[in-house]
This record gives sequence, C-alpha cells and structure tokens, in this order.
Amino acid sequence: MDLVTITAIALGLSLDSFAVSLSCGVIESKIIFRSAMRIAFILALFQGGLTVLGFFLGTTVSVYIDRYDHWIAFLLLMILGIRMIIGGLKAPADRQPVDISRWPVVLTMAVGTSIDAFAVGISFALLKVQIWIAGLIIGTVTFLASMTAIRIGKSAGSRLGPRVEIIGGIILAAIGVRILAENLMSAA
Repeated sequence: MDLVTITAIALGLSLDSFAVSLSCGVIESKIIFRSAMRIAFILALFQGGLTVLGFFLGTTVSVYIDRYDHWIAFLLLMILGIRMIIGGLKAPADRQPVDISRWPVVLTMAVGTSIDAFAVGISFALLKVQIWIAGLIIGTVTFLASMTAIRIGKSAGSRLGPRVEIIGGIILAAIGVRILAENLMSAA
C-alpha cells in the first residue's frame, strides 16, 4: 500500500479525534499549549498504537472484537457526552464542568475514537502493510488534526460563552451515534 493511500486512511481515522479535540477546545477556551499537546499526543498515540496492535493481533481477535467494537465506542462517547451535557445544563452555582485534563477523561476519549484504528490494523495485517510506517503516519496526522481542532475550538469557545460544555457533549454523543449507525448499517 502506498503512502498516499495510508495518509488518506489516516485522515479518515483522525476525523473523530478532530471532533473530540474541537470540543476540548470549546470546553476549555483557556487551555494552555502544554495541555493541548498532551491531549493531542494521547489521541495520536492511541490512533497509531491501536492500528499497530490490530495489525499484530490480526485475525486472532477480530472475530470477537468486530461484534462489539462499535458498541464499546458508542457507550464510552455517550457516557462522556451525556455527562458534559448534564454539567452544561446545571445552574452556574451547581456546575462542575468535565475536566478534560483528567486522565480518565482523556483516556475515554482516546479509546472511544481509536477503536476503528484497531480494525484498520487488522485489515493492514491481511494486506501486509508496513505497519510501523503506517502507525507513524496515522499518529502524526491525528496529532496535527487534534492540535488544529483544539485551536479552532479554543477560538470558538471564548465566543460561545459558558454553555459550550453542552456543545462539546453533543459532539461526543453524535460521534458515538455515528460510529454505532455506520457499523449497524454495514452489518445489515
């Protein structure tokens, strides 16, 4: 498989991370560069890493994972999205916004957006792709997309006011629904 094709796949895989990063920037309009780098790095590490893991586990686990991967991603993103929406709907005195810098939150976002990368890794094993190069390209594209999205979200977040957490929650929930719908429709 050529580099152009792998880069196109990387762009497709990075769209979920882009959307999640956009909501991170919207939620935390005062996010500092170091925190943005950490979020983008973790998202990229999971995208590239799960691609490589999928490659090495190959078809051994694919039978078990294929049935449930979309449900796992859906549940993780819905739980986080609903928490954010509920937090955004509370009165300002009762609000405790989701802290996007906490490890459980970042890891939930990373796993939820990277499950498709695992499936891509399995297909790469069948196609005998040079996985280390593919993983590096996928991780790099995801990192750049995430940093760009955080910056865009940061600009938009400062203009949208205190209810931006609702928007971020809706984005995460929508990504979860899209992942579930795509997989259910392709199975039909």
